[in-house]
Amino acid sequence: MQQNNPLVFESSGWEVDLAQRELRARGLTVPLGSRAFEIIEILVQSGGELVTKDDLMRRVWPGLNVEDNTIQVHISAIRKALGPDRGMLKTDSGRGYRLLGDWVIRQENQPRHVEPVNRPRAAIHPFLTNVPVAASALIGREMAVQHLCDLVSAYRVVTLTGPGGIGKTVLASEVARRVFPTVESDVLFVELVSLSDPDLVPSTVASVLNLQLRGGDEMSPESVARVVGDRKVLLVLDNCEHVIDAAARMAEALVRLCPHATVLATSREVLRIEGEYVYRVPALDVPAQQVEAEGNVLEHSSVQLFIARTRSLQADFGPQAEKLPLIAAICRQLDGIPLAIEFAAARAASLGIQQVAGRLDDRFALLTGGRRTALPRHQTLRATLDWSYELLPETERRLLRQLAIFPAGFTLEAATAIANQTESWVALGISNLVSKSLVALDGTEAAQRWRLLETVRAYSLEKLAESGEHEQVVRRLARFCVALFAPFATDDQLQSAIDELGRYRREVDNLRAALNWAFSPGGDAALGVELAAIASDFWVALSLVAESSEWADTALAQIGDAAGTRSEMVLRCSLGFALIYTKGMSAHARDTLTRALALARQFQDFDYQQRLTCGLWLFSARSMALNDALAFAREYEEVTRGRDLQFRATAAWLVGIPQTYLAEHNEASERLQWAVGQYPVVRRRIDMMRLGADVRASALAHDTVNLMSQGRLDAASRASQSAIEEARATNQPFVLCVALAWAAGFVSLGLGELDRAREYGEELVDHAYKHALRPFYAAGLCVRGSLLARRGQPEAGVGPLRSGLAEMQEAMYLLFYPFFRAELAAALGAMGRVDDGLCEIEASLRFAIETDYRWFVPEMLRTKGDLLALRDTDHPSVIEDMYRRSMQQANDQKALYWELSAATSLAGHLQKQRKDAEALAVLAPVYGRMTEGFAAPSVKRAKSILDQLS
Repeated sequence: MQQNNPLVFESSGWEVDLAQRELRARGLTVPLGSRAFEIIEILVQSGGELVTKDDLMRRVWPGLNVEDNTIQVHISAIRKALGPDRGMLKTDSGRGYRLLGDWVIRQENQPRHVEPVNRPRAAIHPFLTNVPVAASALIGREMAVQHLCDLVSAYRVVTLTGPGGIGKTVLASEVARRVFPTVESDVLFVELVSLSDPDLVPSTVASVLNLQLRGGDEMSPESVARVVGDRKVLLVLDNCEHVIDAAARMAEALVRLCPHATVLATSREVLRIEGEYVYRVPALDVPAQQVEAEGNVLEHSSVQLFIARTRSLQADFGPQAEKLPLIAAICRQLDGIPLAIEFAAARAASLGIQQVAGRLDDRFALLTGGRRTALPRHQTLRATLDWSYELLPETERRLLRQLAIFPAGFTLEAATAIANQTESWVALGISNLVSKSLVALDGTEAAQRWRLLETVRAYSLEKLAESGEHEQVVRRLARFCVALFAPFATDDQLQSAIDELGRYRREVDNLRAALNWAFSPGGDAALGVELAAIASDFWVALSLVAESSEWADTALAQIGDAAGTRSEMVLRCSLGFALIYTKGMSAHARDTLTRALALARQFQDFDYQQRLTCGLWLFSARSMALNDALAFAREYEEVTRGRDLQFRATAAWLVGIPQTYLAEHNEASERLQWAVGQYPVVRRRIDMMRLGADVRASALAHDTVNLMSQGRLDAASRASQSAIEEARATNQPFVLCVALAWAAGFVSLGLGELDRAREYGEELVDHAYKHALRPFYAAGLCVRGSLLARRGQPEAGVGPLRSGLAEMQEAMYLLFYPFFRAELAAALGAMGRVDDGLCEIEASLRFAIETDYRWFVPEMLRTKGDLLALRDTDHPSVIEDMYRRSMQQANDQKALYWELSAATSLAGHLQKQRKDAEALAVLAPVYGRMTEGFAAPSVKRAKSILDQLS
């Protein structure tokens, strides 16, 4: 802005010099971009009055449409320049800005308290640029370009930083081209990459600027800056990292001595000079692991670049839908780094996408063949990284190699452990590597955490192997994991470890790396056994039951000198529980738990005695050894008698479950409801790991059998809902599967609520399949088959029922076995295969009697009566007798619902024989004892028959 009477505004040591277009703090120039200065010029002349955003935009960017974000960038630059006095620039939210302070006007000709600089005046000439024309379209960077255009008008030094190949030069060139038509200054590009001597930086800048230094002047940043003087210039200093100190001195001299000079630098390391704004160039966005839809994949700029570059080399290239997931995977593995993606695209054009995707483990051999015109360090991926690595001092090279051992990133504590140095030394090293764009701060975490880009990590791992340090470093990682996960193996620290589970979850890939090495041929099996035992509860807390099984099994196979120790006990306990949930009730699971219990008794370890007693109880209950389960439960009850409430509530739960299936419904229900009410919720996360179940969700789910049998149908439905809600809150797959299986099978199918059975059954199938919980997947298949049969498609239902039953039998998970075998019998009868159905129901009855699975016997007898009625060759009295046996069994068990079910079938049978009075006498008294559940389909059927008989 032109001033007729140039003035200097002063306030509290600050000066705004309108003639020199400078902001000064106590006589020292503070770097500020040209448009940012125009904003402060308008504000200081407003005398503290509000200047609206619209007015600022109109006066600073006349004739241009600018967004709010643009002005925010410039306001931020001013605040940064004001430093501790940033409060002088006040924002009136939604309205505009004002500059506070007692500003005094001083005429230009009054004395100044700064040394004058003799600046040559800028000659009048057309503005110049040497920025080359773009070789190809810039993909995925439009927002970055717009933002950087704002930054170079708000700040006088902007540094683009990032790892090699991220696209700093291309981006800076595009910004320079974009601003040249409007910036009213020269825009000149200075390439520093070819310089081997830092002392040549000033002369290189002078040459590009076409400066003529006075004879005798020493070539220095200051002498070059003095000749630049008032010349308007935007200088792009490209590739500063290998001459970083010299480049920083050059940039600092230009902004200090040249009021109309702006520097845009590119460097893998920041300049670290006053007034510098650091812009970390992001990678191109990559599709997330789960993104599969074609449209979603194509929206990502990394994929767009890959396709564009492949097409430039293979004109007929058009990615087919089935290839898009491979392209997405390539872009993910290459971290969205443009140069690496361009190399991959070049190889895809000649080798094919499948070949490239399959060979990225050897990416440094594969990704070569950059453009012939590219710099040598940009012609292979390895050369790009060699350039950065060779610039590091040996101490930083060694630290970078060591940090590559972490696949999941690292904290300062972790890095210190593997570097075997002091924390302050490591912190400084990480800071230097971050500033050189080789280590990235993980911005997703609240606590400080860093990571290496996957390509940088792969390169550094190679260097680690070449150095001969790998074994030493990975051993330190394993030792660090032993210390880190120790709270999961310590009673008094377990709860706090669970409360901080998010912290440990972030280390899971580091833990896997340590275990993989320990159990490898060149590893340390003893250390692996120690680590696997310590981390056993961690896997369960993380809902990775199958992985818990794998590591425990691997460790036990290499137990060595740890045989007979506490580590063996812990690993066998972990393996035994995991086998129950993932494989079923196998002899291997039982033997594993039995051996672990013997060790726990030997060590007098009360905690593990409880765990393993529960494990064997669980095994017995699910394999239908109900009396054995009750014996284990009584043993637990005796051991914990007189102890805290949590133990007594657990004992009530353990006793109540076998009692449920032994048809002791009243006592079982009382025990389970007492357990739900008394069990301390604060203990549930710990006990899910200790006991292999959630007491509350499990007790609610199993009690649905008692409630339904007793005729408390509404209560059973509510309990099944509560069990699912409780289970979801635990975030444990096996706990949710228990709740879903009982809700879908026993409750919804038992009550005839088919829509609800379908909803829960399908969720059960999906959840069990996802988490490899084989027994529950079998139950889900049986629910699916039962629904098909009940909805008039028995032929379609028999297949899933047989598959699920076979899976249950193989896994020895038999709590549902008689129930779904009765469903199969009914389906066969509906197909006209009545004799086959009778064979199934007879086998089911024998099984139930042999195992004391009493609760469902009344319903199996009723189903047998239905099948006999379908056969139509038996005397009606035989059928009637079967229904009456069912009623009697149910009455003896005080199982009102099953009594009603049998009475309904008997009444229907008698009605067909025109024995209405007898039918009414059978059904009416039983129905009259019902107090709830009248909306259930089976109860409605009974009411319908009664209405017909009345």
